[in-house]
Amino acid sequence: MVPPDELRAPIRAKLDSLEKLFSAELRSDIPIIARINGHIASQAGKRVRPSLVFLAADLVGYGGSGDVTLAAVVEFIHTATLIHDDIIDDASTRRGVPSVNALWGNTLSVLLGDYLYLKSMELALRERSLRVLDVLTAATMTTIEGEMLEDSLAGDLHTTREAYLDVIRRKTAALFGACGQLAAVLAGADPEREEALKSYGLNVGMAFQIVDDMLDFVGDEHTLGKPVINDLTEGKLTLPVIELLERAEPDEVALVTRLVEKRTATAEDHNRLVSMLMRRGTLESSERLAEDYGRRALKSLAIFDDSPAKRVLEKVPDLLLVRTS
Repeated sequence: MVPPDELRAPIRAKLDSLEKLFSAELRSDIPIIARINGHIASQAGKRVRPSLVFLAADLVGYGGSGDVTLAAVVEFIHTATLIHDDIIDDASTRRGVPSVNALWGNTLSVLLGDYLYLKSMELALRERSLRVLDVLTAATMTTIEGEMLEDSLAGDLHTTREAYLDVIRRKTAALFGACGQLAAVLAGADPEREEALKSYGLNVGMAFQIVDDMLDFVGDEHTLGKPVINDLTEGKLTLPVIELLERAEPDEVALVTRLVEKRTATAEDHNRLVSMLMRRGTLESSERLAEDYGRRALKSLAIFDDSPAKRVLEKVPDLLLVRTS
């Protein structure tokens, strides 16, 4: 598999411009905002969503600088969502370092999340495009709906596969879809290509989240930057566990129930649960579904002529399936 750095090589200059803009927009003359923003800036993520904006923009021949602005907008929205996520989950770490809420408390964290949402919209307004704002507001609202839906299902052992897919379609995939769509809007692409790039992003987003949820069981805690089986001990039932419960024996149901109710797990609990998931084949079936969404993403690219950007985008679904963090 081609390493991520090689995939990012064609957009390295854009990513560098993004980091400069992101850091500049995080500066503030209000000391407390500056301190918290400095903490955020010091723990940059993988920039997956901005990378999709840049690659999609390249695919449709966009030659301006608006993609850097909108990539920053998307990353601000994503960052705000993570901050609010950590408050809801009472998380103490994020990417292996103390979370914003652990350091500054829930009140300031809520306000900062709100601040970053508004910062994203202030940045987006610089493009002076109602279509851009339409895409961003729709994606942001859908993301928040997904967060609310997920929270309403917390601890529900009867959560269905359909409900789970609806949550991740809203919570994660909608913003991925917006990444592709925004690039098309910037380039003035025709409706067919705009829809194709939106579809590509949505399907990549679905695959991304399914793999992310699998890593919660089989990933390395140090690599992930958070405890393993963290989702389940927060009451979130993801696809491997949902499918386990559909065919589980009483002792398997009892373990899942205890982990959800007690909100804590030992190393032995983790090993037992993973053994159950592997025996029942639910990790494999989750992987197959992620692969299916990857194939759907590739089909969306069929209308585009061959190009370096297209070849990179074609590698992304496979890359998601082999990631470890």
